[in-house]
Parts: sequence; C-alpha cells; structure tokens
Amino acid sequence: MNIQSKADLEKALSAMLRELLSGVQWLHDWRVSQNPAPADRAFDIHATIPIPHRDTVELWVECQTQPRPSRIPSVNLNNRFHGNGKRTVRVPVLAASYISDRLAEVCESHGWGWFDLAGNCRLSVPGAFLIERRGNPPVHQPPKPTANLGTAESARVIRALLVAQNIGKRWSQRELQNHCQPGVSLGLVNKVVLYLREQAFLADDRNGGFRVQDYLGLLTAWRAAYRFDRQVRRGYFTLKTGRQLTERLQSLGAITGTHAAYASFSAAEFQAPHVRQPKTWLFVASEYEEAFAEATEAKPVDSGENLVVLIPEDTGVFYQQEVVGDRLACTNPIQTYVDLLHSGGRGQEAAAALLEQNLKPAWKAKGVS
Repeated sequence: MNIQSKADLEKALSAMLRELLSGVQWLHDWRVSQNPAPADRAFDIHATIPIPHRDTVELWVECQTQPRPSRIPSVNLNNRFHGNGKRTVRVPVLAASYISDRLAEVCESHGWGWFDLAGNCRLSVPGAFLIERRGNPPVHQPPKPTANLGTAESARVIRALLVAQNIGKRWSQRELQNHCQPGVSLGLVNKVVLYLREQAFLADDRNGGFRVQDYLGLLTAWRAAYRFDRQVRRGYFTLKTGRQLTERLQSLGAITGTHAAYASFSAAEFQAPHVRQPKTWLFVASEYEEAFAEATEAKPVDSGENLVVLIPEDTGVFYQQEVVGDRLACTNPIQTYVDLLHSGGRGQEAAAALLEQNLKPAWKAKGVS
C-alpha cells in the first residue's frame, strides 16, 4: 500500500476502522467520520458506536505518520452524561501504518486504544466490547531501530541503568558513560539514550538529566535483544563436589579478581532459590580458563559435564557482581535473569522466580517499577 501523505493515511485508517467495527456483528448504526473539525481539531477520525440498551461509545482517533512511544500523552476525555441515565463514553485511540509491541504496550498503559493498517488492534471499552487482533504482518516495512540493544556495547549501558545499585538514579550522559564497564564512547551512550527515551523507557527529570521510568519494560526489551549465543559454552567434569568445590571456586575468585562468577542457575540459587539442578554454572574470562581447570581439577568433556563454563564475549557480564562473604561472586541479578532465559531446561521458570523474588522487590523498595 502506497501512502503518500497524512491525508492518505487518515483515509486508509478510516477504512481499516470501518473494517474492524464491521467484524463485530452485534454492533449496528455506528458511524466513522474523517477530519471531523478541520479548523481546530485534536483528533483525526471520530467514530460513534451505539451500544444496544446501554451507553454510546465515541472513539477519538489520532493518526500519526511516525509514532513514538514517548509521544503518547496521558489524556482524560470527559464522558458526557445524559438525562436518561445513559452516557457517552469517550476513548482515545492511536492509529498508524505500523504499531510496534512497545508502542502498543505504552498505549495500553496510558488508557489508549490502538490499531494499524495491518488490522492489528486493541479497542477496549470496559463493559461494552473488546476488539483485539495481533500477529498480522505489517503492510509496510517497520522502521529500523536507531540503536541495537543486542551489541556488547549497548549491553554495558543497559546494565548500568538497570542494576540495583543504580535504581532511581538521575543520570547525565557523562555519568552514565563513567559507569559503563568496559568503557564506551560518549557517542554510543548518546545514541542508546536517545533511543531509550524515544521508546519511553527513559524520561527527562525536571531537575535536569534523565531517569529510567520503566524498569520492567527496559529489562524486557533487553532480554529480547540479548545474545546469549555469543558466549562460548564449555562442559567440564570434576570429582570435587560440595564444600570442596565451593572452596576451590573461592580460590579461583582470588586469582581472577572480578573475572569469574557464578552464573545462570548457580547464581540464581543464591539470589532467588527456586530451581535445583546438578550442574555448577560459571562465567570465566578466557584468560583464566586454564586457572579454572587447575583450581577445580576439572577436565573438558563432550558429555556428562557437571560444570558449565561460559566464556563471555564481553567482560561487561562481570559488572557489579554480587559479593557475599568469601565465596565466589555471583553475576548481578539483572545479568543472571537474562542468562537464565537463554540457558534452556527450567531457565524460564528460574528467571520468573528471580524477577518476582529479587528484582521487583528491589524496584518497589525504591518506589519504581
């Protein structure tokens, strides 16, 4: 479909709205009008939908050619009450050629309905109707993200924003750059921050700088982009178990400094015990793999391993390790969470437990979500 102008888009979206409403057989006598008040209008399409024996619903539709989650305002459309006890319920709706999952999520959190030219939609009036369709392929090529959250460099920025030590922090781009480990360029920080602000994960602070405003949303976006497959996975077998293995790994930590840590399932056993499994999971920097093998008296094996060693693509996985007593450190819970989701087995179950038992309580304690 070739959309040449905003007027063409409004016409096409008006037709799609008619198609969506026509699909609900018990809705009758509805009307869709385009450009209802060209001289001074807040919305582009207006739909009036009588609900049998009940209220009347009005959809006030704003059409956007380049919608962004950060541009979805919180609005209250006053309902109109009538003398016969009925009322007119007004619902704001965003319409565009393409609505991303993130944009749909933000619309719903702000009380907006939405639909696109592919027929994906969520038009909801509590107690009246719900029209919801998802999964239709876009009629136009979706715009490419302006930042790739799946790169090692972007991951360093996101970890700094999400770790518990920085919850609620007001940032400048320079401060954020200084927190990234290993270091990244200020240009990269700027690129990632602009994208995250555009996606409404970050918001400007009235005192200057910016803050994370949607921790769960940002974590969800990163887990989808995270490339666990870039870690080299190796299986080892050792006769050391229990306390002996714990002590050997403790000595490994003394050798490597911050370049070895419990990871995935093993880190989760300390951070949110839920899933028990027989293998010990570790991140070990490549230059210390031999030291690991010596400390644990472990041999590489093709099958039957009881040690899973992940050689990280980037040492950013060791950022803000969780250190308790003298034992080997754990990856920070944010890192543990995304690794669990990609570790197979009961990883998703363990990740869900970590989210509920560790991450969400930490956000709640700081008054964020």
